[in-house]
Amino acid sequence: MEHPGLAELLTYLRSNPPKSPAPADMRAWFAALVQATPVPSEARLERSTSDVPAYWITPPGADTSRVILYLHGGAYILGSSETHLETVFRLAKCAGVRALSVDYRLAPEHAWPACREDAVAAYRWLLAQDVAPSRIAIAGDSAGGGLTLSTLLALRDAGLPLPGCAAFFSPWVDFTGSGDSMKTNGSGDPLVDPRGLATMVGAVLQGKDPEKSSPLFADLGGLPPLFVQVGTAEVLLDDARRLVDKVKATGGEAVLDVWEHMIHGFQAFPTYLPEAISSTERAADFLRAHLARAS
Repeated sequence: MEHPGLAELLTYLRSNPPKSPAPADMRAWFAALVQATPVPSEARLERSTSDVPAYWITPPGADTSRVILYLHGGAYILGSSETHLETVFRLAKCAGVRALSVDYRLAPEHAWPACREDAVAAYRWLLAQDVAPSRIAIAGDSAGGGLTLSTLLALRDAGLPLPGCAAFFSPWVDFTGSGDSMKTNGSGDPLVDPRGLATMVGAVLQGKDPEKSSPLFADLGGLPPLFVQVGTAEVLLDDARRLVDKVKATGGEAVLDVWEHMIHGFQAFPTYLPEAISSTERAADFLRAHLARAS
């Protein structure tokens, strides 16, 4: 199917490669890449009092009693609350709530599971602020999606009250790279190179077992309702599919929202893709409906 906006986005992404695989160069490249979509003037980061660096993002008219705890993507090596400000603001605005965006510790300076420890600490901080768990959603994209799942499992295993729901955007939940789409979509997804992922796994895990560290292979029972969004052209398509299948096999609730022809990270590029806006609205509908059930 011909899609002028997608063709333009592919050209933009492929014509702006990172200078080198060094973390500093990759971080600078990513920060420049997301500037393709301007941040609205009303979107701001307000530092919270959490010990873990985390920032409030509060759209006008938001219900501040309900919160999206957001974990940004970037292969656990890149990204920040600032790089994801436009995307998270748009999601929170559509859902009618505020967001707390976490700047968790990044690899290779901090190996797995430092990022998970930070995400759990941010969730505990929200509970300490008297935010009801049923009024919290955890959400994340790419590595942030994998971190969302790992955080949910850590909360469950620690006996903490779980959030009302969770949303995943193209989640990376398998460090072993065993999904079929790693091969079938390997050449067409400009933001995710399967060969590069293997290198990133080494930088993130630093000797830890990839299978044991992958949340996909854990017991996925007892989780809150999940919304999982992915594009058909993504290398991580089968990470999303298998996540939903495994949760459903335990009797859990999981919605798989698949977007034809879309590549990894498509939600972050509304300048090129109307699907970026429509997909965010669909995810926000899920979050709003589940958080509205909270007493």
